[in-house]
Amino acid sequence: MARSQAHRALPAELLASAEWQEACRGRNFARIFRLVKSKAGIYPSRIAALCGMTPSRVGEIMAGRRCLAHIDVIERVADGLRIPGALLGLAHRPWEIPAPARAEERQPEPLAAVPDEPQYTEPAEELDDLLALVDGRATHSTLTALRSSVQDYWRRDNAHGGATLRPAVVGHLRYAGRLLDSAEGDLQGIAAELARLSGWAYFDARQYSTARTYFTQALKLAHAHGDRLFMANVLSCMSLLATYDGNPNDAVTLACRAQDAARAAGEQPLVMSMLHLREAFAHATLRDAQACHQSVGRSRDQYERSGGNEAEAPSWVHYFDETKLLVDTGIAYARLGEPARAEPLITEGLRRENADQRRGRAFHAYWLASAQLQLGKLDEACTSAGLALDLTAAIDSPRVSGHVRELHRRMVPYAREAPVLAFEQRMRDTLG
Repeated sequence: MARSQAHRALPAELLASAEWQEACRGRNFARIFRLVKSKAGIYPSRIAALCGMTPSRVGEIMAGRRCLAHIDVIERVADGLRIPGALLGLAHRPWEIPAPARAEERQPEPLAAVPDEPQYTEPAEELDDLLALVDGRATHSTLTALRSSVQDYWRRDNAHGGATLRPAVVGHLRYAGRLLDSAEGDLQGIAAELARLSGWAYFDARQYSTARTYFTQALKLAHAHGDRLFMANVLSCMSLLATYDGNPNDAVTLACRAQDAARAAGEQPLVMSMLHLREAFAHATLRDAQACHQSVGRSRDQYERSGGNEAEAPSWVHYFDETKLLVDTGIAYARLGEPARAEPLITEGLRRENADQRRGRAFHAYWLASAQLQLGKLDEACTSAGLALDLTAAIDSPRVSGHVRELHRRMVPYAREAPVLAFEQRMRDTLG
């Protein structure tokens, strides 16, 4: 949903009131939204537009039927309603920091519109590629090169994060798109992979609206190609995106539709195992323990059926091995609020993982620290958080660095403890 222009600042008397400050300290968004309506005259439809939500979702929050827990959505509400970050336990928001004074005021010059992503300029193509463009078809060497690029992009994404890959991936997608009209079906499949990879890179950058656009493009390309398994793959990405974007009910629906698409494509137990865990993540976010445990059980059963055999499975699911099953199960339990179950699974997963999987290891170290913090194991939590911090410094992943900052905010109640003080100093030295 496109967000409307920001509104004027909330009334000073509202911001200063004890009722408002108590609601913000507890992140009681039902009460916050009601106060915004009654004291500032901003009605639910306007709140929805400012915060990038649907009016029905705002209504459910105001009625107490839904809550906001994910930090990205909380930040979006803070920015949309102009709630100072400190009131919600957030860092100062960008709009709170005044712009530096200028020596003299100048009349602004008209600027050309700037696209969200820098325009990708392709280098001069080789003769074969130029002829392919003229002929309107992709040569065998073109398809081979594109497949190789996709594999290399995924490897680099896991090792370094996706932020720096976006211009190149989107450029390759545009290049493939120019050949699609009269190309063979194989190119349509490669374009679907490039669109999914583009969506993933934007998801890793926490640019969820743009990520959703590319995932939708990937879904349409996979449908046109008749590849139901890849449609299931894209739907699973969209499910994870919905979980992060504070829409766990949508995430459950998307994960279930992904499973339906995979079943229609035939027996693929390894794919089904991954898809059931995506559903478990969504149920965990909803704090539906029974549904989460059922999904975890189905994932484990499907993995045992697969025997860990990748031979018959599509290449994009080969990452989902026994180690990934363990650590993702642990993450589902951590999301659910069952840290005692989560800690040993994530610990074992980290022990098994390759050192070059830096983005994955940073993400998993964050979840281990989160589980340990829930258990009150402050020393262990700070040690795991330190590992996540070290790995985050070596990659370019706003999603992971955002998690580390969120973890630091959750340590505020222990701010005077020595391990937390040491971690906070490392945070300043590493992330600024």
